[in-house]
Amino acid sequence: MDTIIKKITNSPEDKEVYQQAAQIIHNGGLVAFPTETVYGLGADAMNKAAAAQIYQAKGRPSDNPLIIHIAEVEELGRVAEEVNEKAKKLMKEFWPGPLTLIFRKKEEVPFETTGGLDTVAVRMPSHPVAQKLIKESRTVIAAPSANTSGKPSPTQASHVKEDLYGKIDMLIDGGNVGIGIESTIMDMTVEPPMLLRPGYITMPMLEQAIGKIQVDPFLAGDMKEPVKPKAPGMKYRHYAPKAELFIVEGELSQVVAKINYLAEEKRKQGYKIGIIATEETKGFYCGDSVRVIGTRKDEASIAKHLFSVLREFDKMGTEYIFSEAFSEENLGQAIMNRLIKAAGHQIIRL
Repeated sequence: MDTIIKKITNSPEDKEVYQQAAQIIHNGGLVAFPTETVYGLGADAMNKAAAAQIYQAKGRPSDNPLIIHIAEVEELGRVAEEVNEKAKKLMKEFWPGPLTLIFRKKEEVPFETTGGLDTVAVRMPSHPVAQKLIKESRTVIAAPSANTSGKPSPTQASHVKEDLYGKIDMLIDGGNVGIGIESTIMDMTVEPPMLLRPGYITMPMLEQAIGKIQVDPFLAGDMKEPVKPKAPGMKYRHYAPKAELFIVEGELSQVVAKINYLAEEKRKQGYKIGIIATEETKGFYCGDSVRVIGTRKDEASIAKHLFSVLREFDKMGTEYIFSEAFSEENLGQAIMNRLIKAAGHQIIRL
């Protein structure tokens, strides 16, 4: 199929774009659209066949659950069995925004959407394009990241086009996203609530809102990956570039020296090298394959550029990438979660 690509221009013509996209959703088709986190691949969450198409287009394992996106709090009652007081507090504090909550699912929600689970993951995006599309579609929309499964998540329309052109019905180009990493995921079916995936909404922010939370043992590194993932990103290799990626962890001056040494060794062997640096360290590396991911003074800048830098190295045909490690405090927890998964847990500790 030829994928329809429409750009949002913030003009009256946009209305036709949303109407066309909503009709595709209504007919059981697939529409990629921007959210504040990454681009999502949307389909009618209540349509078994449409949900199954998402897995097929992405090459995604069918036991990897999808997140349902809603535009109004009232829509939660359509998919979630029970919403407790802590969930209500989180919704009041962080919705619309980059926070996904897991509830017991209503019977009407198909297992194709939940990856076979009796729970359902739900969030309310704040991006105006996502909001308008959901409202125009008059249904709830299941939407994982709009990329080939396992690859770095898409933060701009061109990334979606690279991966999914010809596999989906429509792509809404809403420009670059704001945050750049996927939503925080909290399991509200256990007590205390459990953090399953870190994101822009950090642990301190969550605990300030509802008190003590627990961290999934797999996320904390206390156990192997779950047999049946309860949320996206918990199983399988994710966010990975084509190159071998290594993270170097330690005192920063030693990290720079080690990366320079490793990069030079690989260059001598004829490999194409990439280095992920920060504004603070970019001048200390050798070669022309250094890409600045952001500044250590602003973790959000690092999160925003992580996936686009990995995709840039893919375009360059890079074979080995060496990256500095980052603090795992606050937003750094989410950054390192994505980076470690992208590297297949290949960490060099000094």
